Amino acid sequence: MEKEQDQKYQEKKQHGSKLFPFNIYPCTIPLDFPSVSLHWHKEMELIYVKKGRGEIQLETGLFQGKAGDIFVVPPGTLHALYKTKGSSIEYENIIFEVDFLGAGAADLCAGEFLVPLAAGKLLPPICVQEQEEGYDVLKQCLSQMEDLCASREKGYELGVKAAVLQLLFLLIRKHPSVKEVSSPDREQLKMVLHKIEKNIDENLTVGEMAKFCGWSDSHFMRWFKKMTGLSLIAYVNERRLAVAAEALKKTDDKILNISQDAGFTNLSNFNRQFRKRYGVTPKEYREMNDIS
Repeated sequence: MEKEQDQKYQEKKQHGSKLFPFNIYPCTIPLDFPSVSLHWHKEMELIYVKKGRGEIQLETGLFQGKAGDIFVVPPGTLHALYKTKGSSIEYENIIFEVDFLGAGAADLCAGEFLVPLAAGKLLPPICVQEQEEGYDVLKQCLSQMEDLCASREKGYELGVKAAVLQLLFLLIRKHPSVKEVSSPDREQLKMVLHKIEKNIDENLTVGEMAKFCGWSDSHFMRWFKKMTGLSLIAYVNERRLAVAAEALKKTDDKILNISQDAGFTNLSNFNRQFRKRYGVTPKEYREMNDIS
């Protein structure tokens, strides 16, 4: 059961191809999607902010991301991206499986670096900003990956792999030890998030969730805020709005039905909350995404 709950928030999309599991995705919040909810995957991810501002969560840390910031998301890291009020965020997602770097090889690099990296035990989640020492070299690595994937000239895969390895070398040299959230806390959070997702349309209370964890209400509230950066009410509301936004974008269901399926019992409140979060009404949001 715990493994099933753990996998609930695991993204399983294939990035790139099986023989070359590397890809770059240009993304904009809220144009492409309203937000990216808390999740994890076995691939490593680099988030390179190109324009605007937004909130990036890495495990328990919440960062105000701005143009130029580079976020390093090791395999297995819980992470999320949110829109900042009054702004959008344009960024590149660079996602790859560590195995394509040679993690299966029987050599020192694989044993001491790549295998621990794939297990999430080598690098911590990192935010690298423009003023930091070594930033320019990291940015050059990202630009090289970008240019090679755009041109796709013969042998570009070798160039991409070289750029990724160079970037990892720079990061490992600067951040030689992992400071990670304790495993019990991480697993507990994944179980709590699974319960929230499974019961998103129900009235989820602090008391119910605290009982689920076997804790007092006050302890649960402090723990949940520490782990997610949000109160339970704020997190549930964020997830409900995201569920509704996705349905508005991909289905032609009635707005009333969508609001109820997402857990809102009052249509007026849903409309008000949606507009406050995304800057447009549900109807306008649907029209923006060509759903009639």
